[in-house]
Amino acid sequence: MVTSTKNSAKTRSREIKLQGGVTASLDQYNLTLSGPLGKATKDFSSIRAKVTSGSSGIIRIESLGPRKKDLATFGTASSIVANMVDGVTFGYTYKMKVAFAHFPVTVTVKGDSVKIENFYGERVTRSGRIVGNSKVKVSGDDVIVTGVDKEHVGQTAANLEQATKVKRKDQRVFLDGIYLYEKGRSENTQK
Repeated sequence: MVTSTKNSAKTRSREIKLQGGVTASLDQYNLTLSGPLGKATKDFSSIRAKVTSGSSGIIRIESLGPRKKDLATFGTASSIVANMVDGVTFGYTYKMKVAFAHFPVTVTVKGDSVKIENFYGERVTRSGRIVGNSKVKVSGDDVIVTGVDKEHVGQTAANLEQATKVKRKDQRVFLDGIYLYEKGRSENTQK
């Protein structure tokens, strides 16, 4: 639950209440949230916003000044914390589709990378890196990326899409690749 308050014309603050078994710990600039699906950690040392964690299950984010840049950074920090709470509570799922016209593409998961074989008949295996604790599952023509950190899940999906990017050809004609078609919270734990 997010509540927003305006303290004065100079700074803004927002409080995020932790619910559903989510606990927070703040060590210097590192915020760690633990929930039913796992842990998510974020380093706020380079983000110009004050993040504090109280013992009553409330995380408070404050802007450091009244300027437009400070308020934009404050909004970014509060969105990151809200996404972390959603991630450890529900999780994130990105669904991707393998598309090919002639050469059948084979996608497999090996360690911390996804191997893409026979892309346009190439003998070289293309690969996309799996970021963080994201999990990738391949079932038929679908590639499903899940995890608790929205940034890691999104970057893993982007790595797979970029690994199959077609260069020096008309992309309107050569449509083979791995494309994102759905993203959001995981369905299995949604209420």
